[in-house]
Amino acid sequence: MFPSLPLTPSSVMMRSVLLRRFTSNILSCSRGSCRLTGRITHGVQPHSPGQTPIQQSFRGPLIPKITALVGYSDSSANKYTMIYTLPHIKLLRAVSRLKLLQTAITGVILPPVYILYLQGDIPLSLVSYATGLALFAAVMLYTASHFFRRIVGMMYLDPSQTTLKVSHLTFWGRRHDIYLPVSDVMTIGDTGDSVNETIVKLKRFSSPQTLYFSTHFGRVVDKQAFEKVFGT
Repeated sequence: MFPSLPLTPSSVMMRSVLLRRFTSNILSCSRGSCRLTGRITHGVQPHSPGQTPIQQSFRGPLIPKITALVGYSDSSANKYTMIYTLPHIKLLRAVSRLKLLQTAITGVILPPVYILYLQGDIPLSLVSYATGLALFAAVMLYTASHFFRRIVGMMYLDPSQTTLKVSHLTFWGRRHDIYLPVSDVMTIGDTGDSVNETIVKLKRFSSPQTLYFSTHFGRVVDKQAFEKVFGT
């Protein structure tokens, strides 16, 4: 037990002041309105009136995210309408890839044939035959790819009818899309061809590159949009 201290008027007054302050703090905390004195701890910010903590935490980064989503939806809404298709483009793609496979096989066979010839195991006629076959396959691959790359598989027109999307094959037999302004595309009359011809040229004013399509083997899906680009 602590020894009792003598009570003086000043000590009694100090105790009463401290007791009054302690009681008022307890009452304010019990009512849900505790106030912290001094500096606010790091990372804690007071909430602005009329805003919840969730609104304050997302107020900054939420706006650019919404803008990005709106831009993505606008770009995805810009759909193209098919105006021409060539059903045989799948067959041409298969032949193109088959020529690639044939050329690769003949290229792999040549080194062992030369090694066997140097060892004296095979005659010169077999080496000449294998070399000729490989050269023929390479020439056929170049010729076929040169022709297949210029065949139009599909054509699309945007909703504003100002951009033409043209799909054709690449050297590897894959699909490649190019976008052309309709004003830059020559009509069939400008190219000197006729609609009744089997193969028609697709030419541009700004480029010497020429592609080919056929209204005989292909199918015009949207005649009105087709005539908008290539004329009647």
